[in-house]
Amino acid sequence: ARWPDDGRRYELYDGEPIVVPAPNFSHQLILMRLSALLWPPARHRGAVVLAAPFDIVLSQHDVLQPDLVYFGPEKRRHLDPSEAAYIVPDLAVEVLSRSTERRDRGRKMDLLARHGLPEYWLIDGAGRSVEVYLNAPGPALALAGIHLEGGAFDSPALAVRITVANIFED
Repeated sequence: ARWPDDGRRYELYDGEPIVVPAPNFSHQLILMRLSALLWPPARHRGAVVLAAPFDIVLSQHDVLQPDLVYFGPEKRRHLDPSEAAYIVPDLAVEVLSRSTERRDRGRKMDLLARHGLPEYWLIDGAGRSVEVYLNAPGPALALAGIHLEGGAFDSPALAVRITVANIFED
């Protein structure tokens, strides 16, 4: 928050600043569709869905900006609208891209797991699929399922059923 605004987006991994590239057109379409799908059930429950850029401050040395985050009603009450989030969301979502996929599957996933993230999705626009990971002992995030465009899955964090095709609608 104290860095000068140079027009770039940054994430902080174990104190190492990483420049996050701007998302492409396809990435943004998927993210907007997903936001539109999740907003009504979130609002109905008193929860909130937020899209990047929005800082999730896990520690003094770890600050991430997942593509989309969901805070259930209990955690939403702890958010200050004028600040970054200083609590782990109930769900974090990444739309995969060539430039960030390795980090989204590696360092970011590991860091979120260490801080107790309950649910993590990786959305593959090219493969038109959603990988769902759930909190597991370790701490870790364990693959709960890979859901293809013709399928659907239940989200424990959201308590809703997601139809995968709706994320990729043209």
